[in-house]
Parts: sequence; C-alpha cells; structure tokens
Amino acid sequence: MLKTDKEKMIAGELYQAMGKELWEERQHAKEQLFLYNNLEPSKIKARNQLLKKLFGKIAGRFFIEPPFRCDYGYNIVLGDNFYANYNLIILDCAPVTIGDNVMVGPNVSFFTAGHPIHPEPRIAGWEFAKPITLGNNVWIGGHTVINPGVSIGENTVIGSGSVVTKDIPANVVAAGNPCRVLRVISEKDHIHP
Repeated sequence: MLKTDKEKMIAGELYQAMGKELWEERQHAKEQLFLYNNLEPSKIKARNQLLKKLFGKIAGRFFIEPPFRCDYGYNIVLGDNFYANYNLIILDCAPVTIGDNVMVGPNVSFFTAGHPIHPEPRIAGWEFAKPITLGNNVWIGGHTVINPGVSIGENTVIGSGSVVTKDIPANVVAAGNPCRVLRVISEKDHIHP
C-alpha cells in the first residue's frame, strides 16, 4: 500500500506538500490562527481554546502572544508552563515537542521543513521534515531560528539572534550563527548577571 504525502511527511520522507489533504489541513490551521490572532486581548480563554483544538497536545498552562503562525498545529506538543512572546512561527511538518517551563522570546522560528539541495527535486516540489525537541526549562532568546532535526537539552539558554543548526546539550548557554556552546551553566548563575 502506498503512503500518503501526510504519512511520508510525518515519517521524515520526501513528500509533496501541495496535495489536497495537506493543503486543506494548512488552510484549516490558517483559519483558526486568523481567529486567534484577531481576537481582542481580553479574550485569553477563547484564544487558548482555539489552540487546544489545533495542537496535538498541551500539558497544562501556556500563553502565546499573538500573532502566532504554524503549518498544521497537530504536530505541536507543549509541556506545562509554556510562554512565547510575539511573532512565534512553528513550521510543524514534523513533530515539535516542547518540555515544561519553556520560555521563547519574540520573533523566534522553529523550522521542521526542509528542501532538497539539488534544484531539480526542489523545483519539482519535493520537501522533507525533521522533528525538533526542546527539553524542560529551556529559554530561547529573541530572533532565534531552530532548524530541522535539532534537539536542545534541558535547562539550556539559547542567546538572541542564534541560528541553531545542530543539537545543543543540556545545562549550557549557547549562541551565535551557527549556534555553539559558550559555557556550562553554573551555581554562579543563581545571581543576576
């Protein structure tokens, strides 16, 4: 039996994103996010209900400042006590799993989607997706881009403006383009810098 493009997408195989099923699912997410992003600021419960229906799983408390964008929503799993500042983008063609107590600065992008390097398959519309995972207690600084297939370990801080292209271990401060480990988090970090 042949796999659908959605099955290929979730499995990390090459797929065509412009087929009817995936197109309609992205359109559904856009409709829900249009509502989310245009509700009055006081309508927090209504906004959160829209995301609870759209996301794959939400473990507990969360707050995402509008505007927010994602591709599908159903591939997003949030742990408890998640906060994201303005202009979060999650291209969730593959699973995006976020642990507990995660904070995300403004203008942060999670990109699970990728395209072939060679121009012929790219022009033909082929793409792929790789999952992104953030451990518990992670803080992502503003204007950071997290690329396909990246995992960030628990308690880690990613500095503003970083482009994360490879896995980052737990308990470190990392930053840069490309993002690299700068130092281990220590007891000295209990005090304000």
